[in-house]
Parts: sequence; structure tokens; C-alpha cells
Amino acid sequence: MLESPITDHFRLQEDQKRALRRLKLHTIRDLLYHFPARYERAGDQTTVAGLVPGNDVILYGTIRKPETRRAWKSKRPMSEAWLEDGTGKVKLMWFNQPYIAKMLTDGVMVKISGRVEGGSSPYVANPEVVQVQSLPVGGTDTVFGDGESGDGLFAIYPESQGITSRWFRHAIAKVLKQVTTASIGDPVPEVMRKQYKLPALLTALVWIHQPKRQEDATVARKRFAFEEILLIQVLKQRERALHDTQATYPLPRIHEEIDTFVARLPFTLTTGQWHAIEMIASDMARTPAMSRLLEGDVGSGKTAVAAATAYGVVTSSPAERPSASLQVAYMAPTEILAEQHFASFCELFGHLPIQIGLVTGSGCKKYPSKVDAGKATKIAKKRLLAWVENGEIAILVGTHALIQQSVRFRDLAYVIIDEQHRFGTGQRQALARKDGPLPHLLSMTATPIPRTLALTMYGDLDLTVLDEMPPGRKPVRTEVVTANGRRSMYEAVRRELDAGRQAYVICPRIDEPDPSKALAVQTRSVKAEASRLQAQELKGYRIEVLHGQMKPAEKDAVMRSFLAHDVDVLVATSVVEVGVNVPNATVIIIEGAERFGLAQLHQLRGRVVRSTHQAHCFALTSEGGATTRLRAFVKAKNGFELAEMDLKLRGPGELYGRAQSGMSDVGMEALKNLRLVEAAREEAKLVLANDPLLEKHPELAHVLSLRATRIHFE
Repeated sequence: MLESPITDHFRLQEDQKRALRRLKLHTIRDLLYHFPARYERAGDQTTVAGLVPGNDVILYGTIRKPETRRAWKSKRPMSEAWLEDGTGKVKLMWFNQPYIAKMLTDGVMVKISGRVEGGSSPYVANPEVVQVQSLPVGGTDTVFGDGESGDGLFAIYPESQGITSRWFRHAIAKVLKQVTTASIGDPVPEVMRKQYKLPALLTALVWIHQPKRQEDATVARKRFAFEEILLIQVLKQRERALHDTQATYPLPRIHEEIDTFVARLPFTLTTGQWHAIEMIASDMARTPAMSRLLEGDVGSGKTAVAAATAYGVVTSSPAERPSASLQVAYMAPTEILAEQHFASFCELFGHLPIQIGLVTGSGCKKYPSKVDAGKATKIAKKRLLAWVENGEIAILVGTHALIQQSVRFRDLAYVIIDEQHRFGTGQRQALARKDGPLPHLLSMTATPIPRTLALTMYGDLDLTVLDEMPPGRKPVRTEVVTANGRRSMYEAVRRELDAGRQAYVICPRIDEPDPSKALAVQTRSVKAEASRLQAQELKGYRIEVLHGQMKPAEKDAVMRSFLAHDVDVLVATSVVEVGVNVPNATVIIIEGAERFGLAQLHQLRGRVVRSTHQAHCFALTSEGGATTRLRAFVKAKNGFELAEMDLKLRGPGELYGRAQSGMSDVGMEALKNLRLVEAAREEAKLVLANDPLLEKHPELAHVLSLRATRIHFE
């Protein structure tokens, strides 16, 4: 029954079918695992006469006199309306949201939820509004029509146009009456449930969809969080076990070659870099193939680690061709970054008798040139790929063009991926020869990753952290700026520009907002801010714009101009979060900083830590002062502290989107609980150690097969 389509059990209208498809709900199992976003209690509702300032309330009533006006002091646009019930009327106010009034109709019946503000003249601030067909009578919620007692909890589900929470409540109630413990099975073994005091599956489903007490819903969510992390961990560890059975290129002498390379560097490696190199080299010296994630702040020296270990690979030879070099593939997120890494490798490895290639969507290059041994030359893609396939190109740098079918290596021993963590065994094998050994993998990221997220989503990768900066790098001076501080901020920016430096200005949006949808009316846009700065505070300086709606070639051209210092100020969206290295840029202004997550703010600030010059970051806020998050942004010593705080403040869904991870909201919540994640991880290890084929765990194996084929847990 659980795997049968929803349409086999319910008569649905076309708009309901479309809504279920948008929510990715196809089977009865999907429906049962569509968990409530929150719960409301009929007894939670109050009356206008019973309002107390400071309380969160639910009110039912009739909308009267919706209108748009401007606030008396700030002159900001806002919406107002009155709500009437049988006991009186109260004002409803939506600040900075003038469009709300246009969406309300005088005389419509609604349910509103919000906080009561004000003193002797209370009002409800920025309430949520839901239109209803009727108003509650007595102790029964006739709006929902569920017949629950006044003390019952009503599940409120994630909805889509065409389907409501009421439909979900009735549909799920019907299904729960039909299933039994025997028919539904349970992927979490009984011994685990007893150890962690978790309810059985059927009990948990009843508690999460039809709880009599909030405590029951909480226990059920814990159970489903544990289940999801367990499934992910079993999948990851099975992938790793399969990976570990494949042949690779063991490099027992790699330590010696790396020492030779490091001795030539014009700078001294940090202790953290040495530690990372040692771990990578030790992995490469033996089988199975390395799978490692190198995490470090922007500017912490990840590229030097990658170059040193790549040197150790290209100075090693395939067993059957002692005069040849093993090959390295380096994949970068953007073309211009790929070109920078190509240039760096040419400089670092120019003394070796090897050839280096570059392949991007815009063209190909090879180093050294036959005409000028000190330079690179453009080359036809077909010729370059032929040399890669026969092993003549030792290092190939590129973008995602590297994983095209036309790119084939002869002896690919090492794959380095920059900011692309989910690069699995299958993609590695696609790069290498189908019948050849599996290359070692180093995935690198400057994105701070909380420990629970790393353990869960990257459970098949070993983790190495670079937690110190190279000597000479000065901490960025970070300051939260309100409207009153703009003048002095621009003075500081002009001083940097006059000293020959460059600046970024980051805006949350590209264009000015539509006045009819003016929720974000106060946020600055790239295009308007660039024009304003050119005419006012930064008049006379060379200003360009960069945003996601531009074509790749246009973005590359702008970044090249900025890198060449043909542009003084780059006004951009957060598209520069992961971008090119511009050491001369020492100032970054982040408009609407409160709208960005801490990890994203840290990534943006990382754009100006590329040199020994003192860098400045100005976080502008319209909220009247530094919020808790912005104060943390100013004080935090590194990105890892910020990542953990971001996890607590915003939740993992913002850090690692549900669509990308395939995780449910309940699974995302689990990432805040390190003990739960570690427990599920250890239990997954025990299950696979004692039952690698899951023959003794058929329900677990069944649900895993559904997940693997993306029927379940989309």
C-alpha cells in the first residue's frame, strides 16, 4: 500500500494533482512522510476584548477598511486594516509592506496570527492572514471542520496552491486508519528504538500527524530525524565500503617529492598546511584511493596544499611507463578562476619537463608553448584532449568541462575539486579510464561547514581543516554601519581608492523592486546603487556592475577588468561570494547585511583578505543597529565559529538547501543535534559491520532502495 500512488486512493481535482506534484508527493509513503510544519490549538485563539500587549495571538474575525499609508515619522509605506469580532475591533499594521492592503477585501473573514504591540492602544504587528470560509463557534474549530475537541492540536502542513492543510489532515487520517504495524514495517530496528527510547513507526506517524500533546509530536520528530540520519549514514558508508574495494595508484615515495617542492616555495607553510599535506600524502601512499575534504577559510592556503600534493603525483610514474608522469585533474568553479590556477601551476611547475593544459567553455591552452617555452599558447580542443588521452598532458585544469565525455585521461591518479563537494565515485570513474584504477580525490571548500553537516552530508569523505592563516595576513576590520555612519564610511573608501586599492559593493538584489510587491522596498539594488555612487559619493572613480543575470562571457569580462585594475569599484550581488582572487581589493561594503547568512557574510568578507594590506568590511544595516548575528559577524575569529552560530540561528536549510541535499525538514532539524547525528552514525557502522548486505534488515534495505532511486525522501 505504501508504494501505491496517491491517486489510487483519493479522487483529486487537477489543481490538487498539480499541487501534489509540486510538493513531490507521489505515493502513500510520501504522503505519510509529509510532516506538519507546526501545530495550532483551537484553544489558542482569543478575542479582541482579551488582547494583552506582548502576547502572540490567533484571532478570527472580519477585515474592515484595508488601506495603504506612510508612517508618521519614517514616512515608510505600510498597510493598515481593522479586525472585528463579536467583542470589539483591533488595528492590524504591516510595516514596509504596502502591497498587503491591496490583497485584503473589506468584509472578508480571516484568521490572523501575530504579536500584540502597543500600550493603551494595542495593535497586531505584521500578522499572517489566512482567508477562511466561516468563523469558529464554541469549542469546535468549524474553520477546519475536523471535529477535534477544543484542546486538540491541528496540524498545519507545508502547502501549495490547490491543496490545503485541511485536505492533508483528512487524507492522512484516512490512511492511518487503514495501515497496521505489520503492513507498514519499520526501517529503524527494534533494538535501536529501545536504546534511544524511540516510538515504532506507526505510533510515530500518529503522534506527528494527530498529536494529543505537543510532547508526543516532539518525540515523533526526534524519531524521524534519527531515521533520516541513519539512512543517510548507511548509504554513505556503503558507498565508502564499495569505493574502498577499488584499485588505485599507491604512491609510497610521494613524501620525498613533496619535500622537494616545498623547499622551492618562496614562503613558509603554516603548521596547518603541513598537517594537511601529511594526511593527504599518507592516504596516497596506500590503498584504497583517498577521499578527503579540505576545509579552510578564504586565504588559508588550500591551493598551496593542492599544488604540493599535485607535484608529488606528477613526479611519480605509472608502473608500466616509468618515463611518463601520472596525471592530475583540477576542477575550478569558474573560467576565470580556472585560468588563475592554470597560471599558478605553470609558474610553480615550469622547471619540470611536463606539460600543463587548460580546458574551459571559452577555449583551451597548453604550457609550455613550442615557440616560447616560458609562455602558454592557445590550442585546438581536439588536439589538447588527444594529448590528455595519451598521457602527454600531466596536469589538466578546467571548469565542469573536465567531466564531459570527450575528456579522457590515460593515467589519472589525482582529482582536485574546488568548491564542489558532491563529486562522487561515479564522476571520478567517468573522468578516469573505465577499466583503470580509481584516482585519489581532494575536495576543497572555503565555505564553513558545521560539524554535524560534515558528518552527515560528507560522511563518505575524510575531513581535514586548515584553521590558521599564513603569516602577514591581517584580520579584516569589520564594522556594522547604520544610516548615520555612511558619510564616514565613504570617506574611508575614497582613501583606499586614492591609495590605489579597489573596492566591492554588494547589494541584495539586481533591480529596484516592483512597487506593487514592495516587501523589500528598502533594499538597494546593483543597478541603481552603481548609478547613485557614480553620481554622488564615488563620482570620478571607475565603476562596473556584476550580477547573475549577465551572460558568463559578460561576467568574465567584468572580472578580468577588475583584476587588471581597469575598474576601481565593483557593484555586485553575492555572485562574487566564490570568485576570483583580486589581492588589490581591500574594501567591501555589504548593503542590507542583515539579509545574508553568517556563512555567506564571511565568504563575502573573504574577498578582501588576499594580501598583506589592511582590509576593511562595512556591513550596512537598516535595522537601527547591530543584530545578534551581525555582532557575531564582527567578533568571530574564523568561519567555523560563524558556521556553528548560523546553524543555530538560521537552521541548516539555509546553509545546505533541502533541494540540494534531498533531506526533509525533519532531517534538517536533526543537524542541530550533534549527539543524535553521532549516534545514528555509530549505529549505521554497527549495522553494516554485522550485516553488510542488510539481509537481516529487510525494511531498512527496502527504504534505502527507494531513497537511492529518489522515489522516497525527495
